[in-house]
Amino acid sequence: MEKLDVVIIGAGSAGLSALRQVQRHTDRYRIVDNGPLGTTCARIGCMPSKALIHAARQFYDARTGFAARGIRGADGLVCELPAVLRHVREQRNRFAQAMAARTRELAGDRLVETPAVFESLHRLRLGDTPVETAVTVIATGGRPVVPRAWRTFGSRLLTSETIFEQDDLPARLAVVGLGPIGLELGQALQRLGRNVTGYDATQNVGGLTDPEVNAAAVSAVESEFPMHLGAEADVTAAENGLQVRTGDTHTVEVDAVIAAMGVRPNLDGLHIDRLGIDLDARGLPAFDCRTMQIGDLPLFVAGDASRCRPILHEALDEGFIAGRNATAGRAESYCRRVPLRIVFSEPQLAVAGLSRDEVRDRCPNAAIGETDFAEQSRAMIEDRAQGRLHVYADPDSGRLLGAEMACPGAEHLAHQLALMIQNGMTVAQALQAPYYHPTLEEGLRSALRDAQTKAAARPAPGELLLCDSTPEAPLR
Repeated sequence: MEKLDVVIIGAGSAGLSALRQVQRHTDRYRIVDNGPLGTTCARIGCMPSKALIHAARQFYDARTGFAARGIRGADGLVCELPAVLRHVREQRNRFAQAMAARTRELAGDRLVETPAVFESLHRLRLGDTPVETAVTVIATGGRPVVPRAWRTFGSRLLTSETIFEQDDLPARLAVVGLGPIGLELGQALQRLGRNVTGYDATQNVGGLTDPEVNAAAVSAVESEFPMHLGAEADVTAAENGLQVRTGDTHTVEVDAVIAAMGVRPNLDGLHIDRLGIDLDARGLPAFDCRTMQIGDLPLFVAGDASRCRPILHEALDEGFIAGRNATAGRAESYCRRVPLRIVFSEPQLAVAGLSRDEVRDRCPNAAIGETDFAEQSRAMIEDRAQGRLHVYADPDSGRLLGAEMACPGAEHLAHQLALMIQNGMTVAQALQAPYYHPTLEEGLRSALRDAQTKAAARPAPGELLLCDSTPEAPLR
């Protein structure tokens, strides 16, 4: 029986990140994946969804905004959704095929394309071949959550794994789950000419927790397609499609439903139960997010399989940590990056650092700086004047804690805030940065200035106070 130092189960983003670290210390390893190769992000996640969103935004802007700006003729544009989906697949295939080729190049003959199953803590079966391993890294990814009763809907049931494989999509769609995936797909497909109705059991969309920021997001998106929040959606088969019902007051018939109710880790086929590890209600073992180690065992978990932070750059970090610790002899704790989550809807949504709920638990008296983008000069110029940005700061030290936003350019503002938070900056220090005029970043400065007025902390002696003189307010 072959004896290995490390087996990595899963050749997605986390698994490949772990592989790069393992390769630095040993050549007695295998990376196992039952396919398809190419990473979730490239095949069915970030990349195809952004291609779809980009096409939808271009079509929507032309149809709704050009005439008001004196540009005529855009009302004759037609969306041929089958052609759009072909374009999305072409873009997707380019990224996925490149990642699959890179995987084979990186792993070489140590890539095993077969299922992996635990027989004991140190013994795995790779297809029909048993191997012994000192350490195992589990990076098996995740898959969309689908209620058991919905699995009888056949082609009328769509998920992020299947939607980009469709040659066309029917006219009436329900999106159940308005987190990042559901919100992005629902808005994009509505803009491309489908009739979309959205549902979520909570009152919040896109992972937001700040009530005012969430209200701004809901108001903006609801102006494009109806959303029913705060109640479970009951979906059943109907004569000409599917019927969606919430409570006693709302019923609609659709041709298909997009299930976007989250992702569950792909762990159930590994037979982890044979290892005598306690599992939670979701079938997950307890592990340390700083070491990625499961208990004190020679087992590590990374990426969507962990559900710690199911985002690509976090999956890469988790793979790095797991791979390093798998060959280090003992598990070291790594400092994690400041959390950063972005939703590419319009307006864009983002959470940088601590969310409002987390701030409420850890710092109940936090100073909250606010900006209403309805009056932000650059947003007004671009006909994108909607949404809110809230920043949270420690009231005593002035240190930035986090932010939530639903506003134009949130992907860039959130990156800027994440860097400020990770560097431990105070509001006063953040205000010393230059803010060009007219830019959306001036909206961030407005929120920071508001937080400064609400915090007890003042600038340290000798700190410049140029932030008190800015061009935006008088010009607006």
